[in-house]
Amino acid sequence: MIHPTAVIDPGASLGEGVEIGAYAVVGPRVTVGDGCTIGAHAIIESHARIGKGTRVFPFASVGTPPQDLKFQGEETWVEIGDGCTIREYVTVNRGTVPGGGVTRVGNGVLLMAYCHIAHDCHIGDRVIMANAAMLAGHVDIGTGAIIGGLVGIHQFVRIGSYAIVGALSGIPLDIPPYVTAVVARAQKGRGLYGLNLIGLRRNRFSEETIAELKKAYRILFRSGLPKGEALTRAEAETAPLPEVRHLLEFVRTSKRGVQR
Repeated sequence: MIHPTAVIDPGASLGEGVEIGAYAVVGPRVTVGDGCTIGAHAIIESHARIGKGTRVFPFASVGTPPQDLKFQGEETWVEIGDGCTIREYVTVNRGTVPGGGVTRVGNGVLLMAYCHIAHDCHIGDRVIMANAAMLAGHVDIGTGAIIGGLVGIHQFVRIGSYAIVGALSGIPLDIPPYVTAVVARAQKGRGLYGLNLIGLRRNRFSEETIAELKKAYRILFRSGLPKGEALTRAEAETAPLPEVRHLLEFVRTSKRGVQR
């Protein structure tokens, strides 16, 4: 059902069973997948592809130009996966050419009210961002990560898969996969508080995998060794499980530095 007050550009493409509420706007070069719901007063401005079964709640804004002074109207996009929930007043900006041209949100993502997704961010599947969490440009968030309310994440930061970031954190460095992090702006000392054990068990990580991740965590983040030495020792003393290799590679390839 499309409300008679909704504005649908002729260049938009709507799938089967799409519902669009009162005064919503769907602009040019927008594709809305089957079974989507666009709430009242929501705006899908342009250059957006929205997957099947996604719900966009009232007053959300998707596909608006990036907040980047270098942007000169180039053709860039937002891509939203299947089965996402985009709550009230969420903003998702299009990408920029230098950043690859696409802001991407994976499948099954929950963006609670007032979240902001800046240009060129890439959000993995099943990520949850609580109310008013904010991403600057070029942020990557791995599969299954949880970002607490009122968290601010610096541009070019990576948040690893299945990590959880506590509310009110300000994140200037990469957060490794599988960990719990709380980082205040004026905080001194540690920002990591062990593995995200509840999250790992909910996602059916084996006890063997969790045990090996604990070993790697202690060596990487609690041994006091320099990064290179810690990586070498962790490789030698842990089983070569895929999850352990992923953690080590994340730390090894960090450009901003890894929170400890």
